[in-house]
Formats: sequence, C-alpha cells, structure tokens
Amino acid sequence: MNKMLLGALAAVGLGAATAGVVVMAGIVDVGADTPHSSFTYQALTFARERAIASRTGDIQVPTDLADPERVRRGAGNYAAMCVNCHLSPEAPDSEIRKGLYPTPPNLSEKPTSPPSRDAARDFWIIKHGIKASGMPAWSKGGMEDEAIWDLAAFLQKMSLLSAPAYEQMVAASDGHSHGGVAGHDHGHDDHEAKPAEVPEKPAGKRKKADGHDHGAHKH
Repeated sequence: MNKMLLGALAAVGLGAATAGVVVMAGIVDVGADTPHSSFTYQALTFARERAIASRTGDIQVPTDLADPERVRRGAGNYAAMCVNCHLSPEAPDSEIRKGLYPTPPNLSEKPTSPPSRDAARDFWIIKHGIKASGMPAWSKGGMEDEAIWDLAAFLQKMSLLSAPAYEQMVAASDGHSHGGVAGHDHGHDDHEAKPAEVPEKPAGKRKKADGHDHGAHKH
C-alpha cells in the first residue's frame, strides 16, 4: 500500500513539474488564431457546461417570459450589445466574430427542430459571463436582472425571425436600456451627452489644428 501511495505521489509530482516547465518555457500558445487540441476543447466544453448546470438549478424563470413586451425590450439590448458577436438573422459573419476564439455561437441560426433554449442558462451566462471566452458579465456593467430576462426572452424568439422582422422589432424597441422595466431605466437613447463649451481663444493665439488621418481603413 505504501509503495502504491508513494508511486501515486511521485506521478503527481512529476506531472506538476512537467506542467511547470511547459508554462515557464512559454510552450503554450495563447494566440486566438491557434485552436485548442480536440481533447482540450472537449474538456473545456464539458467543464463549462457542468459548471453552468450546477449553478442554474435554483434560478426561477419568470412566468411572463413570453410576454411580447419583454421580447420587444430585449431586441433593443441585443442589437446594442450582442449582435457583433452573435449575429442577427441572415447577417454575414462579423469582423470581430471571425477573430474570436472560441467562436461565439450564432444565436440567430435557424433551428433544425423547434427551438428549446434553456432560459435559465441564457440568463446565467448573460449575467455572469464566461471566463477567457470574450463573453462579458453584463451585470458588472450595471445591467439589472429584469433587463437580462428581457434578453433571454428575445433569444427564445430571434432564431424564428426573418431579417426584416428582426429590424422591425429592434426599431420598435426602447434601444439600449439596462433597466428593462419602467421606473428602472438607464437607457442611452433619451439623454445624449452635450459637448462641453470651450471658450474661444482670441484671434491670433489659435494654434493650427493638428491633422490626424487614419487613412482609408473602414468598418
């Protein structure tokens, strides 16, 4: 028994030492343009899904999740916060999505069977984010639970929308609003910041404006 224990401890020690050497030597490629091995990717995916599942069991999904008002409000936040990475119906791949690894899921992709999104899972991911994936914890930016549920409600419907229907819903929404419900609104569409007034310098003391040309790089 003692020999087995010592052998196991020696194996663990050797593994830790090897891992330390690999890390210190900079062998691990952290570039976003170099994919994980299949084993690493599957292991990380399994760990992620188990971690999320263990934290969503007690989340109570609102009974009014299918309320058209929730879906309408969620459309505005999706267009402002999510569309660059997760796309919209019939939209081409985005510049930022092409460069992210792992690639964010296309949430607008048409389902092959009736959609069955896990609203509690969507809520948890939007609220807490995913480490080292590019998915932010939107609650850290001040997004309230009601607004997060609005986004989860919209995700239940988006994959069924055509491009024109999506655009119409976004246009009818309240835009980028963290509050989600009346009385808790922190919208960004109804209070544009006014530029500060800069006193005009007397004639003759003005400096020539500095040119700052970025060339023809367009987005």
